[in-house]
Amino acid sequence: MTTTADALERDAGFAALDACVHCGFCLQACPTFLATGDEADSPRGRIELIRSLERGELSPHDRSVVEHLDRCLGCRGCEPVCPSGVGYGRGLETARALLMRQRRLPWMARAALATMTMPGLSPVVYAFARALRATGFPRLLAGWGRARFAMGMLAATRPDGKRRKERERDGRVRSNTSVAFRPFPTLAAHLFRGCIMDGLFSHVHDATVRTLGVNGYEVSGPAGQVCCGALHVHAGLPEEARTLARRNVAAFGDGSEPIVVNSAGCGAMLKDYGHLLHDDPRARAFAERVRDVSELLAERGPAPGAPVDVRISYDPPCHLLHAQRIAEPPMALFRAIPVLQLVQTPDAAQCCGSAGLFTLVQPEMSRAVLAPKLAQLRQVAPQVVATGNPGCLMQLGAGLQAARISARVQHPVELLDESYRRAGFYA
Repeated sequence: MTTTADALERDAGFAALDACVHCGFCLQACPTFLATGDEADSPRGRIELIRSLERGELSPHDRSVVEHLDRCLGCRGCEPVCPSGVGYGRGLETARALLMRQRRLPWMARAALATMTMPGLSPVVYAFARALRATGFPRLLAGWGRARFAMGMLAATRPDGKRRKERERDGRVRSNTSVAFRPFPTLAAHLFRGCIMDGLFSHVHDATVRTLGVNGYEVSGPAGQVCCGALHVHAGLPEEARTLARRNVAAFGDGSEPIVVNSAGCGAMLKDYGHLLHDDPRARAFAERVRDVSELLAERGPAPGAPVDVRISYDPPCHLLHAQRIAEPPMALFRAIPVLQLVQTPDAAQCCGSAGLFTLVQPEMSRAVLAPKLAQLRQVAPQVVATGNPGCLMQLGAGLQAARISARVQHPVELLDESYRRAGFYA
C-alpha cells in the first residue's frame, strides 16, 4: 500500500527520473562509466537500478544496487547533456535516502561527517589539522596510498606562504578607493562560512571579503550558521541535513541581502533549501538570496586589478558548472586580471573524483577518475590550477603532488585578491 509519505518521496525524487528514454547521451559525460566501461556505472544503468529498487524488484540489501549507487560521484555531469531533462541528482539522493533507511552508513563516512561538520567536535579537529599543516610535514609525506593522499589533501589547503604576510598586512580594504576603477555604491552581503571552508580555507574567506569590498560590497557573517548539509544529503541522510538547514535559515534571517558562497558544493546545497525544506516559505526565500562569489563579482564588473603574470588552468567544480549552471562568471573574474594566461585543458568539465566523502570511502574509483585529469594537466603545464570548491582544491592539490606535477591549487578569488593587492587597492 502506498502512503502519502511514499507518494511525496516519489514526487520529490524518483519522478525526476521518469523522462529518461535510454538514449545514452549521458554515457560519455559520466566519469565512472568512462573509468569502468560498465553500464551499471553509468547514469542510464543506475536509473534502471533505482527504478527496480523503487518497485521493490531489488532489495536495498542487494549488493549490486549498493555497489553501483555508492560508486556514483553525484557530479551531475549527465544532466546538462540530457536532451530529456532527467533530474538524475534528485533521483540519486532519493535512492540513497531509501538505502540508508535499511542500512548503516559505513564507519569511515560516519567518522568523516562527525569530524568535519559536528559543531562541538569539528573546531577541535580543524585546529589540530591547521597545526599539523603548519609543520610542513603533510607536504613532505604527500603521495599515493590512502594515508599519503590524505596528507596531500591537507597540504593543499595551505595558503601561498610567500605572500601570506603581505595579505595579512594588506587585509583591510580602503574606504576611499582610487580612480583606478569606477566607484560603486556600497551594498550589504552576508558570507556563508560553512564547515570545511571555515576550518581550512579561512584565507579564501578573507580574499572573498576583500575582493567584494573593492567591488562595492560590505560583507558580514551572521552568527549561528552551521554546515550546509550537502555531505549529509549526498550520504542519504536528508533529515540531518534538514536540521542544519533550519538553523541556517534562522541564522540569516529574512533580509534581502545576498548570501555569498565561495564553495560550489555549499552553494548548490543552499540554493536547494526550497526543495529540502519544501514546507517552509522562508527556506525558498533564503535559497533565492544565495549567490556564488563569482556571480556577485561578475555583476559589478569586476573592477580590473594589476597584472599577475601566471599561467593557470581553470577546473570548474561540478556543483558550480553542472548543478548551478554557472560557467561565465568565473571567466569574468579571470578577465579582470591583466596578463593572466588562461590555458584550456581538455575535458576540464569532467569531475576530479573528490565528490565530498567519495574520495575517502571510494579511493580506488576516486583516483581512477582523477588520473585522466592529471594526465591532461601534465600536458598543458599550468603554474596554478584554479577551482572554486574545497574538495576539488584538496583532491587536485593532492593529485598534483602525488604525480609530481609542479603546479599549485588556488581558489579564483585568491588570484583576483593578489591582483588587487598589487594594484594598491588595500591599505
